[in-house]
Amino acid sequence: MTAHTRDHSRRRRTTDPRPARHRGADEIENFSASFTALGELAYAGARVSASVLDLTTGLPLLSIDDRIALPAASIGKVLLLVEASARMTTREASGYGILDKTADDLVGDSGLWRRMQVPTLPIGDLGLLIGSVSDNVATNVLLRQIGLDAVRARAESLGLKRTALLDVVRDKRGPDDAPQFSVGATAELAWLFYALSRGQVVDSVTSRRVLDWLSMNHDLSMVASAFGLDPLAHRASSHGLQLINKTGSDNGVRADVGLLQGRSAGVAYAVIVEFVDSSLQQRLRVLEAMRAVGHDLLEYVY
Repeated sequence: MTAHTRDHSRRRRTTDPRPARHRGADEIENFSASFTALGELAYAGARVSASVLDLTTGLPLLSIDDRIALPAASIGKVLLLVEASARMTTREASGYGILDKTADDLVGDSGLWRRMQVPTLPIGDLGLLIGSVSDNVATNVLLRQIGLDAVRARAESLGLKRTALLDVVRDKRGPDDAPQFSVGATAELAWLFYALSRGQVVDSVTSRRVLDWLSMNHDLSMVASAFGLDPLAHRASSHGLQLINKTGSDNGVRADVGLLQGRSAGVAYAVIVEFVDSSLQQRLRVLEAMRAVGHDLLEYVY
């Protein structure tokens, strides 16, 4: 009963409104640089959202418009990985342990399987491809087997109200398609990674498997660019830092969600920026602001 009450309280913190806040300048931890950097983007017309939770207490360290649902690009693939991992845990994947890619699954952009000769892969390898290189073909194959309804039902069962996977990956979106691949609220996404770190997403086995897939992520171009880690090899702790994250990129969208553990503390974080991607300068300003958030996170955990 006590554990259930704690879980309910944590989920309530991701849905109840609260004003943006950060620790004051007289305290050791200060996220004012994050507020300044993201605030400048907002004043310039971008929509920004950010949430940071302390891994030990679960308490918020930073919250900026963290209840609003924004386009989240590939971040929604985490929900697919959760459902796939849950089915592997209960052995429900035994009937389709090896899946085929078809012509309907083939899309461009991120991933490797489109260029690989192998036509079939085990479900665990699909999870690895999605976690490491955000593979779009692997996403569509796995989603075709599992179904959007199952992924949505799993997200709802976790208490996620503003975070959802809406569609398959498409090269072009028509008027009859969902306008976005996924949407997310940073408060919910930070909580999701916090819960994964504590083994509370479905169960500990399911949570660990999802984190194992995501620990291979190669994209450290956003918030994680401040951590000085090797993009291709950072599963082990490096100089006292350990990162697990998932990123999302689309036209006018940059998102980074993850866990950062340092020598003195750990955090779960989520940052999403929706902006007019009209020039390289605009895009670089967004990436620089996300890197500023990363510097604040690094100072907090190190």
